[in-house]
Amino acid sequence: MAITARGMVQFYSVSVSGARRPGEYPSERAAQCLSTERQQAEVAEPTGAAQARMADAMLGRLGAVAAGSSGQRLLERSVTESTARCKVSPPARGGGTMKRLLQVLAVVALVVPSGVSVSATPPHPETFPAVIDLPNGRQPEGIAVGRGTDFFVGSLLTGAVYGGDLRTGDGETVVPPQQGRIAVGLAADTCSNAIFVAGGGPFLGPIPGSAYVYDAETGAELAEYPLNGVFINDVVVTRDAAYFTDSGRSVLYRVPLGAGGELPDPSAVEEITLGGEFDFDPAVFPNANGIEATPNGNWLIVNTAFASLYRVDSRTGYASKIDLGGAGVPNGDGLVLAGRTLYVVQNFSNQIGVVTLDPSLTSGVVSDAPLTSPDFRIPTTAAKFGSTIYAVNACFGEFTPGVPSPHLEFTVVGVPAQ
Repeated sequence: MAITARGMVQFYSVSVSGARRPGEYPSERAAQCLSTERQQAEVAEPTGAAQARMADAMLGRLGAVAAGSSGQRLLERSVTESTARCKVSPPARGGGTMKRLLQVLAVVALVVPSGVSVSATPPHPETFPAVIDLPNGRQPEGIAVGRGTDFFVGSLLTGAVYGGDLRTGDGETVVPPQQGRIAVGLAADTCSNAIFVAGGGPFLGPIPGSAYVYDAETGAELAEYPLNGVFINDVVVTRDAAYFTDSGRSVLYRVPLGAGGELPDPSAVEEITLGGEFDFDPAVFPNANGIEATPNGNWLIVNTAFASLYRVDSRTGYASKIDLGGAGVPNGDGLVLAGRTLYVVQNFSNQIGVVTLDPSLTSGVVSDAPLTSPDFRIPTTAAKFGSTIYAVNACFGEFTPGVPSPHLEFTVVGVPAQ
């Protein structure tokens, strides 16, 4: 029940006469693809750290170039024509990623008009509220970060999705209450501007074990996928698919995505059995819970009620338990993967565990300094924006599931990432 590890890019500030707000430019898509390139450089190549730093510099240079210029259109074509729906080809041997980044930098140098002052400094964290109030009675569980400073929170009570702005804390209902549905984990696809929702299932009553996709701008339903699940708990979106966990079955559901984030017919959904070392106990709930993915989508990370983490082959479902040196992540819920740092929201522990993974994702070290906040009230999932982790308080134990709680306050809490 976490957010996507996709190409969400920090939109840098730009000083231009008559400039628009960050996030309003058509070149967002180019920046998103370049951000994906940066993530791949960091994870996939031995010299990736240096290349990732160069990508960061390019992102700062790119910023949010003033809209309407022919140069901007050239930049978009150069970056996006060969990267359909924000897909970036796997790095080639011998510095393929570096070569591609240098090519993009050359284009950016030509495109950014003279007189445009671009700052590579992300918005200062102090300008963002540390605690964001949600509408009373929302009963949230999942959170996702979308384009710009947009965030989205679901509702276990009504299936509605609330959209807000991390910079101001303001927001409104994007997806209205849905009859007979709930919204558990969320993921936002910044390429197609769609919200993917894990819809729970009959474990909580007469609720279909389905997944839903909504337009992040209008709230319109784009697709419904009947998964026949016991409890569809969380979702992550990669370059070419969305993966959903089922806490009552040892399977993942794969929804393939086409160019431009095109959604498939429900008949195209694949059921992938979690095999290998994956532990499943039908008497325990939840089994598979939070899910994350590496930037290239080859590996998934799943946690369970057994305080364990698993590296999962996204094609075969083969799961290898990640060696944590005898440590564990009890009460693990939503996951956030940032480079090789995995943040594990530990709901009833009221903290966010921090795990440093090795390059192969087969072992990790659990930090003895988890992220904490006096404002945590059973956080369940989280999303990362810039240098901040935003967790949503589910407040479990303060209300009866399925029963309205109109006076109960819910919040999103931001804490500095490690």
